[in-house]
Amino acid sequence: MLQAPFKSLLNPPRRVLLACLAAASLAGCASGPPPVAKGLPQRVEISSVPFFRGNANHSGAMALAALLSQQGIRITPGLLDKPLKLPEGADALETSMPAVARDYGMLVYPLDKRLDALLAQVAAGNPVLLRYQEGSAWWSEPRYAVLVGYDSYKQRVLLRSGMHRRQLMAFDSFEDAWKAQGSWAVLVQQPRQLPAQVDRQRWLKAADDLARAGQEMAARQSVNSLGQ
Repeated sequence: MLQAPFKSLLNPPRRVLLACLAAASLAGCASGPPPVAKGLPQRVEISSVPFFRGNANHSGAMALAALLSQQGIRITPGLLDKPLKLPEGADALETSMPAVARDYGMLVYPLDKRLDALLAQVAAGNPVLLRYQEGSAWWSEPRYAVLVGYDSYKQRVLLRSGMHRRQLMAFDSFEDAWKAQGSWAVLVQQPRQLPAQVDRQRWLKAADDLARAGQEMAARQSVNSLGQ
């Protein structure tokens, strides 16, 4: 009399097994990597951005030189040491790099402090100048780099950084390292080169900063690019 119920426990109905298999299948699909943002390509790499190899002390000059070179300016990191006041001025690079970029007629456009905001610019062909924390819990230091690509399926970003032309970092690791240094990120653009999903007021503020740096013609070009 006890064997039948015991047997039923060992052999649950077929529909129960099918339901479990279906649930497991759905769970597996849900655990896959989500798309970065609606409408963005799965994988992007801006291969035209130059690479200058060097150590952390010169990461700001290397990153800025890469962006200026990509915009057609003949420059090397060594030529930026004096205007950036390196190595003594390493702690002030967040302000000195935009100032030097404006001296070359470039507009410096700050980005929102979100990973998807950075990836949207990269998808539009705009490399991003940023600062992140390199190291571990025992040792770390700020480093400047250029975000030149991402892979949403593998959940990782691609940087020009330090000794690495193609440094790969997982999304989570990159976000943590970027946030640890204030989530600072900007575009260095030609005056007529609008960012993706441009914020009109932010662009006009950047154009005003360009005019205050003595680049009035470039500032007017920036304003005109908005269609005013």
